[in-house]
Order: sequence, then C-alpha cells, then structure tokens
Amino acid sequence: MKTYKPTTKSLRNTATIDYRKVLTKSTPEKSLTSGFKRSVGRNNTGRITTRHKGGGNKRLYRAIDFSYSKRGVPATLSSVEYDPNRSAFVGVLVYRDGEKRYTIVSKTATVGVTVLTADTAPIEPGNATKLSNIPVGTFVYNIELKPGGGAKIVRSAGTYAQVVAHNDGYTQLKLPSSEIRRVSEECFATIGEVGNSEYKLRKFGKAGRSRWRGIRPTVRGTAMNPVDHPYGGGEGRQGRGTKRPKTVYGKITGGRKTRTPKKYSNQNVITRRKVGKR
Repeated sequence: MKTYKPTTKSLRNTATIDYRKVLTKSTPEKSLTSGFKRSVGRNNTGRITTRHKGGGNKRLYRAIDFSYSKRGVPATLSSVEYDPNRSAFVGVLVYRDGEKRYTIVSKTATVGVTVLTADTAPIEPGNATKLSNIPVGTFVYNIELKPGGGAKIVRSAGTYAQVVAHNDGYTQLKLPSSEIRRVSEECFATIGEVGNSEYKLRKFGKAGRSRWRGIRPTVRGTAMNPVDHPYGGGEGRQGRGTKRPKTVYGKITGGRKTRTPKKYSNQNVITRRKVGKR
C-alpha cells in the first residue's frame, strides 16, 4: 500500500495501491475497448433502483474473455493493466496465432509468462482446465457454473475458491462466502488466486475520491425524519428503536436469510454460507 505525507487532512488518512509496482501499461488495448453507458443505479425506465450511484469519471469498457473458447493455443501475457470497471487487474494475452484477448490476471502473474487453456493443461497458476483434472486442495478462480457457459463466479480481487472433493461427476468447491457448492466436473476454472488482494485495504481519505468513482453520499437513517426512514425522529440522538436492523424500505437486514427458498440451483449447494454475526 502507498501512504502519503500528511500535507493535508485528507492525505493523512489516505492509503492507495502502489500501481507503479504492479501495472506495466497505462493505456488500454484500443482494439479490445469500447464506449458504454453505465446504469448508475437506474432501471430501463430511468427510475432509481439502487441509491447512492451516479456521476464519476468516464470509463472505457475492456472486453474481458470469460468464455474459455480458445483452447490448446498457448498465450503470452503482454501487460498488466488497471480496469475501472472491476476490482481485479486485467492483462492482454497474445496467442500464438496473433489474436489478443483480455483476461483476469492471477496473483503471481508476471509479464512474459505463458499460459494455456486446455482439457489437460498443467496445474500451474494462470492455466485453465476442467475441474475434473484439478487436485483436491487447489485454489481456483474464474469458475464456470455450466460447461461452456463462461466464467461466472470468483472473479473479484483477491478471491479464490478451493477444490474440496470430486464425486459422481461433480466437483465440490468452497467459495469465498464459505458456501460449499458442487459444480460439474466438465466446467473450466483457472488455477490460482485473483490478483490485487490489497484492494480492500484502500482508504479514500476524502469524499471527492468516492465521487470520482461514481459513489454518491449516503445519509444516516437516524439523521432522517420518521417519514423518511424507520430509524428517523426522536429528540437528540436516538437509538435504532426497532428490534432488528432495517433498510429505508423496512426490509430486515443482518441475519435474515435472503436466498430464494425454491431457487433452481439449491440442489447444488452442499453447505449454506454463514450469515449474521460470526
């Protein structure tokens, strides 16, 4: 992490990632980028469905390859880059046939390393192969939920899942949430951990840095009026006043199980994730 001399009040409390030690390129691969419009918390009719989003710096979208469709062709990592649309670092893979694709960079990846996506690829960080070929205890990320469906889970900075067991055509994975889930052995996953594990240690130091990221201010419920929030009202500073914590809409949070009881994938969950106080 990078800290700063306390020449201002905000710099005294600022800690950022030292990008110069990690990133190798400051501009994205032009052929793999495009402009896009962010939803900023609005739905298709323009109504706010997620509060505290809006503004922020303009971004280019990097087309990340989650498909695992380029198999059997070795690729060399040519750069490690920052992506404003996700927490993990990304890099450009240059395949032996000349094609370029963006990928999520693993924790140990360095420029010049060669990676391979294949049914029987070596068990080395950055390589991708079927879950059936991965030994128990191995860390994986970029995991498919259905064969050929593309990587859907474990893609955030510093995350990984652990292979727990192989049984009846399924692989059991312990996910970052502590949930143990079974996935078809025919699904692909990448060996290793996602890079940029220091992401959660950042301290913005000032409100402006949050605004640059498109995060708008949040008002405490206890500072509102009773008509605006379940915590509102009272003379002076008041406690919550309700038995359980709630959102502005009155929905109970903190300890309530939110998973849909009849969700189609419940049959694949071996052990539920731990919720509430730990």
